[in-house]
Order: sequence, then C-alpha cells, then structure tokens
Amino acid sequence: MKKTLFATFGIILGLGLSAAAAETLTVGAYPANPPWEFKNEQSEFEGFEVDMVTEIAERLGMELEIADYGFQALFAATLSGRIDLAISTITITNERLQSQSFTQGYYDADLSLVTREGRLEGLADMAGQPIGAIAASTGERWIAANTADHGFGEMRTYPTQQALLMDVLAGRIAGAIGDVTGFVFAAAEMPELHIAEIIPTGDRYGMMLPQGSPLLEPINDTISEMKEDGTMAAIYERWLGQPAREGSSTLTVMPIPTEE
Repeated sequence: MKKTLFATFGIILGLGLSAAAAETLTVGAYPANPPWEFKNEQSEFEGFEVDMVTEIAERLGMELEIADYGFQALFAATLSGRIDLAISTITITNERLQSQSFTQGYYDADLSLVTREGRLEGLADMAGQPIGAIAASTGERWIAANTADHGFGEMRTYPTQQALLMDVLAGRIAGAIGDVTGFVFAAAEMPELHIAEIIPTGDRYGMMLPQGSPLLEPINDTISEMKEDGTMAAIYERWLGQPAREGSSTLTVMPIPTEE
C-alpha cells in the first residue's frame, strides 16, 4: 500500500514539475545586436525583440528566461530543444524552414554595405576587395550568392558584429554586409562608419522555434494580437525612432510561414 502511495505521489510530483517547467519560456538571444537585443549596465537584456518576447511571455502567462548564445549556436539550441525560442534578427528562409519553425515575420529586413567613411561609395567599388559578414547570417549568404556578379575579394566571417565593424574601421576588410538597421544604430556610435548602399531583399525577421513546437501557434497568435492592438507599432517606434510603414510586416497580420 505504501509503495503504491509513494509511486502515485511520485507521478503527481513529476507531472507538477513538468507543468512548472512548461510555464517558463526559455529564449536564446545573441547579446550584442543593438537595437534588437543587447545588455545594459546591469547585464539585463533590452531591445526591440526583447520587448516583443517579454510581452509574449506576459500574455501567455509564462515566466521568461533569456540566455546568451552566439548567433550560430542559436540554430543548434533550437534543434536540440535546449531553448523554446530564438530571437536575434533571424531571417525566415526556405533553407531554415527545412529544419526549424518560424513565427510570422514582424520586420522587413533589407541588407546594406557598411564601409569606413571616405573609403568606398558603394558595391561598384568592392571588386577585388575583402568583404565580411557575421557567420551564418543572411549577409554571409548574400555575399556568397553575389560574389560572381560583384567580383568581391576574400570573404571573412565573424562571430560578433563588434568584431566585424572593428575590422571595417581598421581597414582589414573594405566593407561588410548585414542588417541595415543594426549598421545604422552602430554608425550613430561610430561616426567613422558609412552606410554606402542599401540592398533590398524582401526578407523578414521571425522568431525561430523547434519544428513541431506546441508553442508555435500560441506565440504566432500573440504576435498577431500585438500587431492588431498597436503594441508592435509602439515597440517599433520606441527602438527605431520612427513609425512603422503602412503595409509592412510590422503592422500586417500574416500566417505561419511554410516552405515555398
């Protein structure tokens, strides 16, 4: 009888622990990606996507836990289930949808070429020149796909945006390709940087989850609610300093993306 009671108690306790664990939304974030996510002087996460995920957790009645990850490590962390969700300006692509799930897009993400002020005027000047991007980013993929057309020299990849931009300023690479918003934000702190050219892509950022995650639909529905009630517009204006464009993915409710 005692064994049966202990066994029953153990099952109930185990279910209780599982339920408690399910109440925490575990998020991975690359901590050096302003204005999207970065750490303040108190080592607390702040940023556009941090505000988003904080609001999502609150609306779902979940505790929020954000952990530091390198950008490349985010993909392995979702695949393995170590985290429920990844943020960090992750572009939705067909290639990534083969192994990961994404929420609807919430930011229209163009790329740009950043150089040191006075060095180059645009992509036309990059022939034969060394060029860089954050490893595993859409910037790296864009360079690989367009090297033949533009005649870029050596491509170098970097683990962080800071390391990438330091090499631009030091002249070790002639320019870098990456998210235009992140580069504009960095240039405000480093006036020697120059946004030489905007590269329209039609890409969008989404939140990345493991395939088959039961959280995908609730999180996606919450993003839709935030678009409809003006919360997303307020987050956009707070961090980017201007209203979101009408018809943009920041304001438009969209379905969960699937491979095309």
